[in-house]
Amino acid sequence: MLLCSLAALMAGAAPCVCAAERVLVFSKTAGFRHDSIPIAVTTLQRFATEEGLVADHSEEAGDFTAANLARYRVVVFASTTGDVLGPAQQQALEDFMRRGGGFVGVHSAADTEYGWAWYGRLVGAYFLSHPPRLQSSRVQLELGGRPVGKAWPIRDELYNYRSNPRGQVQVVATVDERLYEGGTMGRDHPITWCHTFAGGRSWYTGLGHDAAVYADPNFLLQLQRGLRYAARRSMKC
Repeated sequence: MLLCSLAALMAGAAPCVCAAERVLVFSKTAGFRHDSIPIAVTTLQRFATEEGLVADHSEEAGDFTAANLARYRVVVFASTTGDVLGPAQQQALEDFMRRGGGFVGVHSAADTEYGWAWYGRLVGAYFLSHPPRLQSSRVQLELGGRPVGKAWPIRDELYNYRSNPRGQVQVVATVDERLYEGGTMGRDHPITWCHTFAGGRSWYTGLGHDAAVYADPNFLLQLQRGLRYAARRSMKC
């Protein structure tokens, strides 16, 4: 960032934002489209600004090229659904991660690209099902496999996953299935996690279906920490 700004000043231009200081928020959908996408995008843009990053919003798969992704530090899939990238674009994202890029997946990022096994490993788990309505539970943070702090209430669409990602990822938070109907994962139901993957960093949360969640300070803090982790601004996720 400093070298970029100095170079711009020497050239008589305004200070610039380096390529590595940008975030690409991608929200293309090829299936169900969440009403919460606009608030998710603006929230992520605000967090990026607070971190000294610039967030660009796109729904164009064509933005996934090696040259364009080289401009970014983090790519966010904000409630994407279905098959949103073609083979060349998929390869560009794989190469981006191998160069040390960061990935953040929000909610239905897990309901995306079922035919692309690499992507499933990047996210950590694929969506399986969800209860038929918004329901309330509690989110329990954990560190090193042990609960930390007091659980906080959540009302959202609570995803079940095709597999439990624990063992392949670092689980950040779980939800309590005893407090709602329709859970299929039992006593251990991860809802937020992170891991290093393919040379980069990946962070995912299953929360974020309901627009009201983006006013929840606990969720906002978690999402902001996820962005920091993916951007290599913090070791903690």
